[in-house]
Amino acid sequence: MGDEPPTYEAEPTTLPVADPEDLRDLVPDTVLEGARYGTLTLRAVSLRGDAARYRGEPRRDALLAVRFGTGDSALILIAVATGQRAVPGAHRVARELCEWIAGAVGSNQQRLTEDIHTANRGALSSGLNRLTGRAYGRLRAGATVRGLAPADHTASLRCLLLPAHPACRTRVFFGVGDGGLFRLRDGVWQDLEPEGGERDTVGGPVLGYGGRPPVQRPSHDPNPSREPNPDPDPDPAPAHGPFRFRASVARPGDTLLLCSAGLADPLRGEAALAGRLAERWGTAEPPGLAAFLADAQTGVKGYADDRTAAAVWEA
Repeated sequence: MGDEPPTYEAEPTTLPVADPEDLRDLVPDTVLEGARYGTLTLRAVSLRGDAARYRGEPRRDALLAVRFGTGDSALILIAVATGQRAVPGAHRVARELCEWIAGAVGSNQQRLTEDIHTANRGALSSGLNRLTGRAYGRLRAGATVRGLAPADHTASLRCLLLPAHPACRTRVFFGVGDGGLFRLRDGVWQDLEPEGGERDTVGGPVLGYGGRPPVQRPSHDPNPSREPNPDPDPDPAPAHGPFRFRASVARPGDTLLLCSAGLADPLRGEAALAGRLAERWGTAEPPGLAAFLADAQTGVKGYADDRTAAAVWEA
């Protein structure tokens, strides 16, 4: 897509340099994930950007898809994080942030599932804000221990919570930093993160949206006592911006897309890409993993960052 072909080759070229003493630190060029629960089908991919492939740099985007619980009470978490550009170890920071938020959500899975099923927006927004703030507090504490600037030892984070129960169509988004949340409805992309504060978007009932929610105590403590707070101020805002939260009700035929800035930016900036993905992903039958990967890596001139996308099709 674009006025001319992308600058870099379409396939990987140079592998990142490996440390023989720490081979566990290696990051694969591309990861794929998928699942189906009740009325929803998940497709997710994280792939190294063309620029990183050319330079032999590791993928800074991290993707984690996990299920907590079983049966209709299960809760699926999709976590996407992007480390800072041109900062050594950015891929580790992104991965750690995904793992920490997943651990916190998993420890509170039962109560979070109950709050989603009962549409308890207040408890969800305040509880998830505290969980996110704790994860960023751990990053700041880690930066202090390593003698690093907190602004370097951080990452953007974007998450989806998806209840497995087929009768519950509430989809919960939360996170901090760059990226995108889009909904494909009736063949048209809706940007669910409009500029200008707590402005709602077109189409469909919405439980809540906005920046940092007002301070309130949820009916439960989302912070397990076994995990002490390493930072007295759990507010994640200094890292990448305000905490963002949205809980919306999906309609049959919707496709919800959570993505890192590497895909959100060209989707907003190149109409041809938005049109192609609307055509490819606006079908009743979700694509297979290979087809989803091919669509997600569609080249666009001027955009060469890592791309991570998690799309949810509503039957």
